[in-house]
Amino acid sequence: MAILDLFRLDDRVVVITGASSGLGVAFAQACAEAGADVVLAARRVDGLEQTAELVRDLGRRALTIQTDVSDVAQCARLANATMNEFSRLDVLVNNAGIATAVPASRETPEQFRRVFDVNLFGAYWTAQQCAAIMSPGGSIINVSSILALTTGPLPQAAYSASKAALLGLTRDLARQWGSRRGIRVNALAPGFFKSEITDSAPPGYLDQVANRQILGRMGDPVELASTLVWLASAAGGYVTGETIVVDGGVIIS
Repeated sequence: MAILDLFRLDDRVVVITGASSGLGVAFAQACAEAGADVVLAARRVDGLEQTAELVRDLGRRALTIQTDVSDVAQCARLANATMNEFSRLDVLVNNAGIATAVPASRETPEQFRRVFDVNLFGAYWTAQQCAAIMSPGGSIINVSSILALTTGPLPQAAYSASKAALLGLTRDLARQWGSRRGIRVNALAPGFFKSEITDSAPPGYLDQVANRQILGRMGDPVELASTLVWLASAAGGYVTGETIVVDGGVIIS
């Protein structure tokens, strides 16, 4: 097989959470371009159909499912709907996430728990439900953050802690499911990419971020999505339990 063919996702089915905006849209487009049919999940339905149209414009099938990943029953419904529609599930992208920017001295238990409910527990529940029906040799990609490995200019204890915990979860699931079922589990640790979070950043935030990026710019979502396609495809078939940092050099600045 030619090297470039290894990066194809022809006729595979990819489930993407947090697919109504931002990086989730870029992931959906990239997977569709690589040949996959895509199941799009998010709490907010307003953007899901727009993402689905982008997938369909690329000649692939798309299914939209309103899903709050913090609810185990809704995660089960997502997995079951995927099987009902496509009769297979090959790749899960745990992209759903929320963030707070509250000083630790003022963050409430409810705020802290809500971030973990989505970023960590939601990824776990979705992985549980999807792995149970995933095709052998499948791939799970957990979208963490560079803030799991370093600090940022905002007070984000809940977000950073939840994303760091996701890396530990990634390693453990890779060990459990790799040996028994051949399912690879990896994490992406993106740096600073244009998203809803950066769009709502306070004045001066992006300037502080720019000073830490060795490459001197924010990332293009396509650059992260291409790394995701590699992890999802046969090209990444010998990679599991890893955290792939895509940050323009922030971690070494």
